[in-house]
Amino acid sequence: QVQLVESGGGLVQAGDSLRLSCVVSGRAFTDSGMGWFRQVPGKEREFVAAIDWRGQNTFYSASAKDRFIISRDNDKNTLYLQMSSLKPEDTAVYYCASRSVKYTGILLNQYDFWGQGTQVTVSS
Repeated sequence: QVQLVESGGGLVQAGDSLRLSCVVSGRAFTDSGMGWFRQVPGKEREFVAAIDWRGQNTFYSASAKDRFIISRDNDKNTLYLQMSSLKPEDTAVYYCASRSVKYTGILLNQYDFWGQGTQVTVSS
């Protein structure tokens, strides 16, 4: 049974930093490209960042680029999202996702397993 468990969300002020983690179990972590997505109530889940199986190739949304860094530790089966210069519009539930191929993906339907999400709230 594949499980993805996010942690690290919370309430921060604008300009602060936060690091999200996602621990993966039940599948070979190095077989999977990984991604972060986020969702606010009433809106569709949107892509934030993606990373390939080795951590050598990454891709970011326009809103995440230059402020967020996606990384992974394959020895710990853990995915990270380092977020800095946070803005109120970054407020959302953040989800990590795993896909059955090793490369980056930006579409929701390219991922087959999802975590339960972690809430990030940025106050102004």
